[in-house]
Amino acid sequence: MKVNTDSETITELPSSVVIIPIVNAPIFPGMIAPIILPQDKFTPELEQYIAKTGFVGLNLVKFKEEMEPMIDADEEADIQIPEDEQEEAVQVAGDQSDSASPQAFSIENITSKDIYKVGILCKIVKKLKLPDGSVNILVHGLKRYRVKEFLQEAHLLVAKTEVFDDILEPDEELDAYTRSVINQVKKLSEINPYFNEEMKLAMLNSPSPGSLADLVAFALSLDVPEAQDFLETLVVKKRFAKLLVYLKREKDVADIQKKITDEVNEKVNKYQREYFLREQLKAIRTELGMEDDEKSRDMKKFKELVEKSGMPEEARKAADEEVERLESIPDSSPEYNVARTYLQWITQLPWAKATEENLDIVEASRILDKDHYGLEKAKERILEFLAVRKLKPEYDGTILCLAGPPGVGKTSLGQSIANALGRKFYRFSLGGMRDEAEIKGHRRTYVGAMPGKIIQALKRVEVNNPVIMLDEIDKLGKSFQGDPASALLEVLDPEQNKTFIDHYLDVPFDLSKVLFIATANYVGEIPEALLDRMELISLSGYTLEEKMSIATKWVIPKLLKKHGLLKSEFVIGANTLKQLIHDYAREPGVRILEQTIAKLCRKAALEKVTHKKFTKFEPEIKDLEEHLGSKRFQSEMALNLLQPGIVTGLAWTSYGGEILFVETIPLKGKGFKLTGQLGGVMNESASLAYSYVKSLLQEEIDKKAKPVTTKQAAAEVINPATGMKPSEEPNDYLEKHMIHLHLPAGATPKDGPSAGITMATALYSLATNKKVKGSVAMTGELSLTGRVLPVGGIKEKVLAAKRAGIKEIILPNENEKDLKEVPERHRKGLKFHPVKTFDEVIKIVLGK
Repeated sequence: MKVNTDSETITELPSSVVIIPIVNAPIFPGMIAPIILPQDKFTPELEQYIAKTGFVGLNLVKFKEEMEPMIDADEEADIQIPEDEQEEAVQVAGDQSDSASPQAFSIENITSKDIYKVGILCKIVKKLKLPDGSVNILVHGLKRYRVKEFLQEAHLLVAKTEVFDDILEPDEELDAYTRSVINQVKKLSEINPYFNEEMKLAMLNSPSPGSLADLVAFALSLDVPEAQDFLETLVVKKRFAKLLVYLKREKDVADIQKKITDEVNEKVNKYQREYFLREQLKAIRTELGMEDDEKSRDMKKFKELVEKSGMPEEARKAADEEVERLESIPDSSPEYNVARTYLQWITQLPWAKATEENLDIVEASRILDKDHYGLEKAKERILEFLAVRKLKPEYDGTILCLAGPPGVGKTSLGQSIANALGRKFYRFSLGGMRDEAEIKGHRRTYVGAMPGKIIQALKRVEVNNPVIMLDEIDKLGKSFQGDPASALLEVLDPEQNKTFIDHYLDVPFDLSKVLFIATANYVGEIPEALLDRMELISLSGYTLEEKMSIATKWVIPKLLKKHGLLKSEFVIGANTLKQLIHDYAREPGVRILEQTIAKLCRKAALEKVTHKKFTKFEPEIKDLEEHLGSKRFQSEMALNLLQPGIVTGLAWTSYGGEILFVETIPLKGKGFKLTGQLGGVMNESASLAYSYVKSLLQEEIDKKAKPVTTKQAAAEVINPATGMKPSEEPNDYLEKHMIHLHLPAGATPKDGPSAGITMATALYSLATNKKVKGSVAMTGELSLTGRVLPVGGIKEKVLAAKRAGIKEIILPNENEKDLKEVPERHRKGLKFHPVKTFDEVIKIVLGK
């Protein structure tokens, strides 16, 4: 059967045909395309049917994700089609060409419901077996057809067919459509490789408008739904209308693609042009004997810096390798700047440059005393360090940790230490730091990588023996990016920091000459392994007298200069200053004191500007509330007369020491009740005191017990078991009453074991109905066996007792040594009672 390219009718078309499902774009009438079937899919039944009829139907498969194609990409890639077959496969009747071949599906996996009803009736032109066993069937598309009914579905899909011709209405509109399509194709041919000269020639030789539309649609590679819709459109005008939409879309996509390609080519051409120009410039400079280019200057500079740096052998080797690498990299490459930055860092570090130290002990002591009042322990430790350095200059590896409340001068002390030693000083805060790379640097594989803070500090100070302050070391964070505290273990270990390796440099650097000083507010927040590597120096808060001296010598002169006031224009008396500290700036440090005095300076500045007759600003005690507002602190004062069950205790707070009263009252019922926002440790301490006092009173009852007759007991209402009247039995008092123990200032959290003997004394006083002297205060932990155990904060507690008018202080015997920390002027007028057991406490306060 032959096809006439002049649209002659095709005779003897079969009434039924075997259907081969295809998955991608279909062929259209008048086109020739190959179909490749694997050996296992080209069944004897299919071969027999094809040989009998010589026709097949190609129908598109409805999209289903679970269907597997008959041939996958790898199998298709392995199939080799002979050249003559390939040439024949792209031939189209009337010199038309195709751009793609359909892909067959497994017939056994496809049912009649899975394919579209409208397809292409094709004549088999040639059948060829390929070396791998698959079969290449070359088909020629003849007509559109529709499945009327399926005659067979098992093994083969055989259907009864109804063939259609194009519906053609020649008129001016059809001519316009045809010309529009041809013009669009011409435009696309400039940017789309599919629309080549052969394609345009095939379009001009198309036998009919319908064939022209089919040819262009085939070249566009429409998706399955669009291709099927186009296939089912019999009216040629409608087919052209749809085709124009597809061509417009293809043109838009091609324009965008061309724009992207042009931009990429422009950038590539720019880099190539710059490279060639640089090479030409380099050659011209060489010919003329002019100075070196930028890269040559860089190479020369880095080689000189490496020579002068004095770096150790391992670092020198790494630097030389990087210089060689830099020389081989084009300066237009991004890698060039990475290598150049690394060399800048490694050559600018102070490998062998150090500051000459001031080892004059007297001068260092003068500088420390000039900058800070008090802080004797810290100053003494620095002078010891200087003394050792004077005897043994190679002594290194000192790491100090200054711990104390805010505002006591930890950070400024670090600067003073650097001044006293004659070293350079660098400070950075560790507060909130969460990334390990902040300490040890980023590896160079990352974009924008930099060394860690330690190496950055050394580059800035330009010496290898500075004083580096690690501020707020107790506030280090921790995250998924690592634990900075663990990274500091190497930095702060004298045995390891001699070979500290920053991730960025990747060569060892000696940190042993650096004096590290860390600061912290709460030692308990520092990891134990980190704390173990540092020498801890505790800075307690300043006393009232120390604050007055600091305010007079440092704070007031500094603030007067800052606010533009003369010394004669701002006068604050000693009593006024003392009251100001007591009521408004009781914190252990001097930061709040400075802020408070600054507020008075601003008041003075305002008066100086607004009052013409201003001479000086001299606030009195009575003026403080007017200038500074209500008092921030209210102090407890010693009471001369205390009722039974009330005892004066001593407590330590972040603001220093305080006295507090432990109050107890009896209630109806039985039990023991605690109030005053007490912490877990203090609750346990109160329960222990209650149990011990009950035990102690029971022992006293047993000692006093006398044998009496039943008649005597009845006459005098005496308990035969104890030999005492009920009113004389202290133990009965605790048994028959609920005891309520309270610590005033209920809004303030309280915790710790140091109020143990105070609470026990209050319970004993209540049970025996005996008063405790109001001039006596006490502190100490109580054990269950009556021993008095040592506590902390003795200095602050003694100072608080003196402020409150206390005359006698009871403290644990083991804390007697801590009284040496209290200046003699503060101990004067106080009587101290070191005790070992609670019995001694009772004898002192009750005289028993």
